[in-house]
Amino acid sequence: DSSMLITERSGQLRSLSNGQLSEPITGVPPVYADSQGGLFDVVLHPDFEKNRWIYLSLAHGEPKANAVRLVRARLLDDQLTDLEILFTAKPYKDTPVHYGARFSFLPDHSLVLAVGDGFDYREQAQALDNHLGKFIRLHEDGSVPGDNPFIDHANALPEIYSLGHRNQQAVVYDNSRQKLWAHEHGPAGGDEINELVKGGNYGWPLATRGRDYSGAAISPFEELAGTIPPRWDWTPSIAPGGMTIVSRQRFHAWQGDLLVAALKSREVRRLQIKDDTVVETEALFAEFGARLRDIREGPDGALYLLTDHAVNGQVIRIEPKK
Repeated sequence: DSSMLITERSGQLRSLSNGQLSEPITGVPPVYADSQGGLFDVVLHPDFEKNRWIYLSLAHGEPKANAVRLVRARLLDDQLTDLEILFTAKPYKDTPVHYGARFSFLPDHSLVLAVGDGFDYREQAQALDNHLGKFIRLHEDGSVPGDNPFIDHANALPEIYSLGHRNQQAVVYDNSRQKLWAHEHGPAGGDEINELVKGGNYGWPLATRGRDYSGAAISPFEELAGTIPPRWDWTPSIAPGGMTIVSRQRFHAWQGDLLVAALKSREVRRLQIKDDTVVETEALFAEFGARLRDIREGPDGALYLLTDHAVNGQVIRIEPKK
């Protein structure tokens, strides 16, 4: 149908249909809603119309022990049933920030999930005995794929797909190019767009183009042998939010482009991929003057922006100029 699902950080899941926002859908599990923690992403199973599975990421736990969790449940008549816990990141941490928690299905119906570095634990992004600062990959039922890159490595957690990440805010699969794109927040500068590959090390905190918030250097290296540099970066930071790939004809001039919502710069950045090179082309929709948390391309080909506001967040629908 034409409705959409929207998560609220405080733990509510609602549907939006014809401009009308529903009451909270029942059956959502409890979330740890503090600072950056709460209810995060919602994604439909690729066969949702048949099986009714939806997937949710959330912060689970309490102030001194919290973590990213992935669950799924069936959506039936505005309520969730058959709830299953698929994954909880290890270890629990005592910071309510840098969760990551965005995720995307791949063509084989496995999924990749971002787990942020927890801010105070950035060195753990390079260690394979924990999930912090990683993307992890799971089968749709939460089991571990046998071809994950570190499954046979001693002391490595088998779910890990890539490492060396900071605070990932989007991941999308590019069907036309068969690539997986993600972006993440740097500290003061060094926001990155990366092409994710299995087993890749994306450098954090050994290599970064950002600096610490104090102005101090985090690393002497912007690039480092054995790590994968970003395909694009923003310095100064734009604080990227969600990301989508234009795949339908409604915005045909942008087909195949990446659109990145931005919180700090309050706009959408459009990036083209030409001959496997990422090139930023323009900033869009600054006229709304809003922190933009997410952007999605709808089944109707229109673009939908989600503003970031504690009380009066909005969904903005955008069509091409006639």
